[in-house]
Formats: sequence, C-alpha cells, structure tokens
Amino acid sequence: MSIILGIETSCDETAVAVYDSGRKLLLSSVIFSQVKLHEIYGGVVPEIASRSHLEKIDIIIQAALDQANINLNNIDYIAVTNKPGLVGSLLVGMCFAKSIAFAKNKKLIAIDHLQAHIFSSFLKKDNSNNNSIEDVPFPHICLSASGGSTVIYYVKDFNNYEVIGQTIDDAAGEAFDKVAKIIGFGYPGGAKIEQAAKLVDFQDFYNYTRTKNYTKSLDFTFSGLKTAVMYDLVKKDAYNLQSGPVWEKITPELQNKVSSSLLVCIADIFQAKIELALKLYPEAQAVTFVGGVACNNYICDRLNSVTNNLGKKFISPVCKFCADNAAMVAFLGAQKADQNKFSDYYLDVLN
Repeated sequence: MSIILGIETSCDETAVAVYDSGRKLLLSSVIFSQVKLHEIYGGVVPEIASRSHLEKIDIIIQAALDQANINLNNIDYIAVTNKPGLVGSLLVGMCFAKSIAFAKNKKLIAIDHLQAHIFSSFLKKDNSNNNSIEDVPFPHICLSASGGSTVIYYVKDFNNYEVIGQTIDDAAGEAFDKVAKIIGFGYPGGAKIEQAAKLVDFQDFYNYTRTKNYTKSLDFTFSGLKTAVMYDLVKKDAYNLQSGPVWEKITPELQNKVSSSLLVCIADIFQAKIELALKLYPEAQAVTFVGGVACNNYICDRLNSVTNNLGKKFISPVCKFCADNAAMVAFLGAQKADQNKFSDYYLDVLN
C-alpha cells in the first residue's frame, strides 16, 4: 500500500497525478495543455514547450496534491517520465521529481512514456465519478496510436510485453495532423477530421490506397497515405506542389469528404491489423486501444465491433487518459514500486 506522485512532461502537456495503490484509486489528475500555445505554429515548438513546463510545473503539482487532499509528506514514491520525448520538456519534470525526492527523502521511479501508455487501459472513470482501475486480462493485444508512434504490442503482464507491429515511417496521428493542415483545419487535426467526417456519415468517397499487403503484416506505413491525399487534391486543382493549398478550391464539402475518406482508410487499416494480430495470437483475451488517436470514437466503434465479433473484450480508456497524462505514470509507478524497481539520483533523460 503506497501513495505515488506521477509527473509527466514529455511533450506539450504538464501533468501531475496522485495514485493510491492500496485502494487502487486515482486520487487526482491535473493537466495543463499547451495546445493554444502551439497551434499558431502548426505543431509543437520544443523551446516554447519546455518554457511553459517551467512556468506551470509547481502550480500543477500543488493542484494535484490539493485535489487529492494530501501534501508531499504523505507521498511514498515519485514516478516521473524520463523518456522518450522532447529533451527540454523531459528535463523539467525529471529535475522537479529528483528535487522533491531528494528534499523529502522519497524513492524515485523512472517511467517510459510509451510503456505508460500501454497500461493506461487500466484507468477508468466509474459511475460514481471515482477514478478506479479497470480489470484488463492478460495476455492481450495493445494498439497504441498517437502523433509520435503507432505500435501493436503483445502484453503478457506488466513486465512482459513485446512489439509485434509498428509504423515504418509516419504515425497515424501524424497522418491526421498533416492532412488536416493541407485542407485548412490547422493543428491539432485529429478531432477536426472526425467532426468533419461525421457530417457526411463516415463515407469513403475517394478510396485512398491502402498499403500493399496491409492485411498480411502487422507493420504500418502512413507516409504514402498522406502523399496519396495530397496528389488526389492536385488532381482536383485544390493543391499546388509549388505553392501549397489552393484555398478557393478547398470547400467545406471537399474538407468533409477528404476527412471522411481518410478516417475510413485508417480505421480499415487498424481493423485489419487487429484481426491479423488476434489470428496470430489467439490466446489473447482482449484488445486495448490507447494513445491520443484512441480519442477517435469512430475508430473505437470499429475496433469494438470487430473484437466483439471475435469473442474478445475491447478496452479503451476515456479520452483524458488516452492523451498524455500523469495518471498512467503514477499507476505504472505503483507496479514498479511493488517490484522494487527504483532509480537513483543519477537518472537522466538519456538512460
């Protein structure tokens, strides 16, 4: 039984959470999103991200402690993301975590950001508005999709998982953001793509090319999809390879149809990969879908349908636990604490 303070600053969210491993209860989760700071640049600016973390980290830590109705003396362990991510951003969270651990004589736990996402599927919000823990069976297939990575894992337990498929170029979230920028939706693009696709009932108007043998391999490639969308817009005189988008040609109707066709294509790819993964690993009892792209309700519905048809459980956390958050860091920290996997004060963002 222990209280874990989790700190996450790997990219553009300053997040802190408190988790009670004895009661298996998330006591608090506070996130400051920097989206408004970066959207005018069309993506995350590392220097702006790290400076924002510096400005907010102490405020967010105090807010998480207040929400949990505790203070630093009540904390047993401090879990902090140390990789992968933007180096400047990671350093802010890690230095704060190390300072608190040293000052309060608390043990430090290093957390891999991607590993934390794998187990974010255990986080849920129950009907009584308490943040409790989902019963996720082992072994299971985990699809983790975000702006920086798209990976399929075979997860046997907290200490035993392997990559069985991954992108060889762009991530799925990156494809959403790049196409959104081309058609004038700006950054971030995933939610806007889904909203536009919903307006035309998620129809596949343009049948963008799926990768060759996409139903026969667990690896992904999304770079060609982005290019296919761009050249299709060239054919429609809506994009110029030298000057970029031809805005007078990019109508709301075209935006909706491109968004819908892109979303259906990516959902088709995800569905095919999950079907293949379950065929190759029939002992898997469930499929989890995590990462920022898992906020997409249309893709979740598609994957839920296919897993149910195959007699498997489908689990995806609520959106606030799909995006970067510290709840998953604190939760994984509790698992590592149980195994006495602690770090010393020489912990760095490069090890």
